[in-house]
Formats: sequence, C-alpha cells, structure tokens
Amino acid sequence: MTRRHRMALIGLGMGATPHAQSLIDLHARVEVAAACTRTAERAAAFGARFPFPLRTDIDAVIADPAVTCVLIATPPASHLDLAERCAAAGKHVLLEKPVELTLARASALVAACERAGVCLGVVFQHRFRPGAMRLAALLAEGALGGIVAANVYVPWWRPQSYYDAPGRGTLARDGGGVLITQAIHQLDLFLSLTDPVSAVAAFAATTPVHRMETEDMVAAALRFASGAIGALMATTAAYPGYGERIELICTRGTAALTDGALEVQWHDSRVERAGSGGGGGGGADPMAFSNDAHRAVLAEFLDAIEAGRQPVNSGRAALRVHRLIEALLASAREGCSMPVAAG
Repeated sequence: MTRRHRMALIGLGMGATPHAQSLIDLHARVEVAAACTRTAERAAAFGARFPFPLRTDIDAVIADPAVTCVLIATPPASHLDLAERCAAAGKHVLLEKPVELTLARASALVAACERAGVCLGVVFQHRFRPGAMRLAALLAEGALGGIVAANVYVPWWRPQSYYDAPGRGTLARDGGGVLITQAIHQLDLFLSLTDPVSAVAAFAATTPVHRMETEDMVAAALRFASGAIGALMATTAAYPGYGERIELICTRGTAALTDGALEVQWHDSRVERAGSGGGGGGGADPMAFSNDAHRAVLAEFLDAIEAGRQPVNSGRAALRVHRLIEALLASAREGCSMPVAAG
C-alpha cells in the first residue's frame, strides 16, 4: 500500500523509543523511510527493537527527495543545523524538545522553516493528554471564568547516574538543566492554558544532591499580563519523584491537573474529573510513560501537513516557553525581577 507520508527518524537515542512506537501505531498514515544515526552500534541496538530501515548516512537521507518529512530526536545543539538543512530540502520537520540551546538559536530555526514554507512541530506531548485537553476546552469556553492565580510544580527526581552521561546537564549539549530539559513540557502546557507571563522573580540553584553544570532547582513568582499572579517550582532533586501539577484558581472554580489527571472544583460544589494520572517520567526512569500522547502529537503533525497549516504545537508557539526560561534564568542570575519578552 502506498503511504501518504514517508518520514525519516533522525536520532536513535533514549528519547526515540516513544516516537518509534508511535510510527508503528500510525503505519497506515506514515511509512518510515529510514531510522538514522551516525553510530553503527546505536543503529544495531535500535534495529533489534524496531523494524525500520537503518541508515548511518544522514546527509543522504536529507538529500533523498522521496523523504517528505523528518522527526528529529537528536541532542538540542544539533537541531538548528539539521532543521535548516531539512527545511531547505523541502521536508516538514517534527522536532523533539527543546527547539534549540538558546532563544536566539531557536528563533533562527523557526525562521528558517518559515522561510522554506514547511511545517514545524515541536514534541510537547503533555498538551495532548486527555485531562489537559479537557481543561483547555473549559478555559476556551469560558466555563471557569477568569484566571486569578496560576501555579506550576515539577517535583521530579533524577539520580546522579543520569547526569554522569557525557554532556547531560551541560550548557554545551542541553542548553541548561531542569527548566529546558525536564520542566519544559509542563511549562509549555502551562503557557498554553494561561494568559502570557509578563514578569518573573526567580531563584535558581544546583543543589548538593547533584554534580552538574546547570541548575537542578528553580523557584519563582510570576505575574501575568492579565494581572493574575502565580508561582513556579521545578527540580530534579525531589526523591523519588512526584507528579507534576498545574493549579488554576479561577473566578468560577479551581482546576488542578496532577500528573495528567484533572480535577475541577466548581463554586457550586460540583466536582469534575478527566484523564488519569501516573507514568509521567518524573522518577529515576525518565522513559516510564506510554506513547499515547506522542502518537497524538505525530497524528496532529500529519494532519497539519495535509491541511497546509502549522501544527498546534508549532515552532512559533514553542518560542514562548523559551522566552519564559530565559527570563527565569536571567532573573536568578541578576537577582531582580525580569520582564518576559512578548512575541
């Protein structure tokens, strides 16, 4: 059967597993033309688990006109070069988070894809969990009224062995620590639900729990453009790891989204629940979750290609979380409140 899309998966490290399973699940819509890595040993290990054509010549895959889209799951420092080259070759790009190491490089990547006229999606799968989707719908309908306060917590755990992997937790490879590598998923979801954050006052630290270059704990006060206020806490030092949580205090009720499970307490005493919790990857095993939300991201990306539009989780939308992260770290570094750039 002729498939509608021929995709290459570039990068076969730990994070490629849910993508590979999602590609299998959606085999009626997408054919995997190649699974690519420059390392023969990694290709062999991946090939033992997944039935895709293996390639170590990434340049040849990018040059192949039969490949119409790519899923890039390589370390962040490689994203700009790969995405620019894929976009120039006319290939649509689905990109594992973060967009890039810095806001400047992320902005350059988004601009390159926009100039080439290709779709650019970013893998922020937390938006596609049932509880998060129900909360987004309630807010869009105005059912909860206005947001007066919004809080986000990511109390995760990573053992030292996680950071002992070459380059992990460094500026050169990852661009930062807990904010850009772990909490970025929850922060993206948070920003998709709230009004824009206009200013932050933050503290950041590398705790004695870890030996690493970048931050493993951040706490901040938030002010939103609407006048609402809130708080943020993110860490990978909270053993054994707990579910992330978003709390929205609204004029008609309070919504709490905990590890994917939504509970809404309405002012009229009604209680609404949606979604299920657990399996968020907040403990020692960062891959302890199903691929359901990843599959939804991929399906929506394919929908966007077919409709000739940008994905819901577009590159342009993803820049919002990069602006927030840069403001948080700048505030912590400078010891003062910091505005969050609009865009």
